[in-house]
Amino acid sequence: MFALVSLIGAAHGFGYAFERFRLPRVGGEILGGLLLGPSVLGVIAPGAQEALFPAAGPNGAGLSVLYWLGLIMLMFVSGFRIQRTLSKDESSVIGLVLVSATALPLLAGWYAVDVFGLTEHMGFRPHNTAFHMVIAIAVAVTSIPVISRIFMDLGILDTQFARIVLAVSMLQDILLWIGLSMALALAEEGVMNLDTLVYTASTTLAFIGISLWLGPGLLRILNGLRFNLVLKASRSGYLIAICFLFAGIGSFLDINAVFGALVAGIVVGRLPEEQFGSVRQGISDLALGFFVPIYFALVGLKIDLPSHFDATLFLGFLVLSSTLQIGSVITATRLARYDWLSSLNLAIAMNTRGGPGIVLASVAYEFGLVDSALFVTLVLTAIVTSIAAGAWFRLVLERSYPLLVKPTR
Repeated sequence: MFALVSLIGAAHGFGYAFERFRLPRVGGEILGGLLLGPSVLGVIAPGAQEALFPAAGPNGAGLSVLYWLGLIMLMFVSGFRIQRTLSKDESSVIGLVLVSATALPLLAGWYAVDVFGLTEHMGFRPHNTAFHMVIAIAVAVTSIPVISRIFMDLGILDTQFARIVLAVSMLQDILLWIGLSMALALAEEGVMNLDTLVYTASTTLAFIGISLWLGPGLLRILNGLRFNLVLKASRSGYLIAICFLFAGIGSFLDINAVFGALVAGIVVGRLPEEQFGSVRQGISDLALGFFVPIYFALVGLKIDLPSHFDATLFLGFLVLSSTLQIGSVITATRLARYDWLSSLNLAIAMNTRGGPGIVLASVAYEFGLVDSALFVTLVLTAIVTSIAAGAWFRLVLERSYPLLVKPTR
């Protein structure tokens, strides 16, 4: 209980401080955990740190459960947000930014593994192809939760610019989560197996398609049944049970449970607003007030800077991934005749790795695909790019610059 209270207090305290300094809250939540972990408290008072957060025993097991619950709830409520931001407008620019922010960074990230000798940072479950896929995804990934929170704080969530960025991020996240599911399946298989790739890709696509096509209708039928005792007892409990059901089905199909929770959030987001809108908001409040801060604090707790921080690796990956992502989007949008500022705004938004970047690092690390040094690098890269994006868009708005100007023809 003391460990839990310490994590909650540190996450909310530093998260609030970051918000006061107009920085993304997630950075403060991770910093709170980092200060309680081996990076700071472990150096100042190693006995106290070990007593509060023992590596083994019931305390460690309990915090591990909360870690995965926080991750699942984060993806679940992110699914709500994805549904709200879908738009059929501006399809051409959405397609342009999606291709430029995904295809080239993925390809460049794949080859960067061999060019820069990153294979030495494989984890305890080494698999060359799976490792290449993780690095490629890490270069291309964009954060829906963080960038939407930045837009919300700045009051621009309903703008055309925000709709384009969030629509692209949603489509990109689905593609990249399919890729991560394939990487995890390959790592568990142990060998390069075409059957595994085909099975994972087809199963994941079928899971998404069937869930989004039939899920909302089936839930509406289920909602109307008189013997739906869970719904009658608690609408919040009912929606959370649906989240765990989708996560469980995903796991049964060898799809990561985290991806199942994201799909569940998208499906639940389609339920009628008048019936479930306030319930979704209540679940979001609970998740963002308790489970998600604990998750991010535990991410910070796992970071051991004195032992595993590699400055050269971190700076190299930060510069490489940001250059590839920003350069690719700017090049494509400039060719489409967008002005320099609009292109740069779109590029910086797509370079915001935030929550998905941290989730990717967490899942890859837990599954043994990356080592501790690369885990720390991926998490810090996600934090730095998120802080940079928040500072940049605040500066643009304070100077009354436009976020997006239609291209000249």
